[in-house]
Formats: sequence, C-alpha cells, structure tokens
Amino acid sequence: MSELLKVEAASVSLGDRRVLDGVDLAVSEGELVGVLGPNGAGKTTLLRAALGLTRLASGRALLSGRDVADLSAGERASLVAYLPQERRLAWSLAAWRIASLGAVDRPPALARDAALRALARVEMSGLADRGVLDMSGGERARVLLARLLTTRAPLLVSDEPVAGLDVEAQFHTLDLLREEAATGRAVVVTLHDLTLAARACDRVVIIDKGRIVAAGSPAETLTPARLAEVFSLSGALVDTAAGAVLAARRAR
Repeated sequence: MSELLKVEAASVSLGDRRVLDGVDLAVSEGELVGVLGPNGAGKTTLLRAALGLTRLASGRALLSGRDVADLSAGERASLVAYLPQERRLAWSLAAWRIASLGAVDRPPALARDAALRALARVEMSGLADRGVLDMSGGERARVLLARLLTTRAPLLVSDEPVAGLDVEAQFHTLDLLREEAATGRAVVVTLHDLTLAARACDRVVIIDKGRIVAAGSPAETLTPARLAEVFSLSGALVDTAAGAVLAARRAR
C-alpha cells in the first residue's frame, strides 16, 4: 500500500512554546487512523501541519510523496480533503449546495448528483433543500461530512468528525469513514472517545504534550497503563475505561 500522508520530524512553535515536537506519522491507503490525546496535546496542530496549513519550524510533510510546501492550493485539494473542527457556516445555502462544494471539479449536474448521494449516506436526504443556517448543529455537521464524502481526494482528514452528534450519528459517521477507507482511501480523524477509536480505527496514534507517545493497533495503544499515563485516569476510572475499550474492540 502506498503512503498518502507522511510527516517526518515535524515541529511547530508558537512564540517560544514548542507545541509539536519531532513528530513522525505515516498513513497508507486503505486505513483509518485515529489521533487521540488530551485537550491541548497537539492533535489539531498535527493535522494542520501535515496539510501545510500551519508552518513547520522543522521537519516536513508529504502528500502522496510530494512536499506539501511545494503544492499549490489546487494541487493540495486534489490530494486531500479536510474537514476542520470549526463548523461555522456564514451563508444559508441549501444543504445540497454545501455538499456539492466537494465536487467542484465536476459539471454542475454531476456535482448535484454526487451531493445528493452523499446526503443520502449521512441520512440527510429529507433536508437537501433546507438552508443550513436553519438546521441544528448536528445536522450541519452531517452536511459538512457529506461535502467531505463528495470529494475524490485519496486522503480524507477530519478534526473531531463526531463532535456535536448524538450517539447513533457518531457510530454512523465512523462507519461511513471506514467504508471510505475500505475503498482504498486513507482516512485520518482526531477523536476524544476512546471506545469509538477502539471500535473504528485500524491504527491509533496517541499524542501528548506535542509528542507521539504510542502508535499501533487499538489493542497495543489503548492499554490501562497508557490510559492512566496520558489521560490522567486512576483507580476505578482506569478499569472502567479499559473495560469499555475492550468491549468496543470485541464489537468490531
């Protein structure tokens, strides 16, 4: 399998504070990789640095083998589609129009068809003509996920794709992203829910204080010792979290 994303010794500084410190990450086609860590660990910074949206102090990031620093905006868009954590929308366009923005490389009729298919996948067909500003936060999140799904980029990156969704929609969202990985795309997501990561992800990368502290399968990374160390859990909380993670892995 070819690598669609590779980050090598990446560091990012904000003023005199190092927020990403010598991070390595590789993601290949056909896999769903979850990036986990406590608040402020550097998850979003890692994604943005990998996509050339945040300047690296050192190291480099490659998309399909090409240095992201050398790519034009159009070239980058053909290689990766990014759904940021911020879900704010300024215009009350119909849901299908928002979703069709992921298919701007296709004629209007085909872009609309792609948008409607994606809205059906996220269970929003009944609201295809509704303005997104007249929707709930969870509904808007699903419309933006549909936009991500309409792209033809080989790499999909989403920062907290299940934020603001109810439990059923969270599971459905990650199932959809697993389906995309099964087609040969690479998918990278940040998550806070350890059980969702254990259930959905092929690999987990745990970041803490700007450094990768574990990477591997959920079974290898989401151990009681690691949960206690990184997420500051103790006693019964560790046992509860570890039990939930184990149950989620068995449910895959």
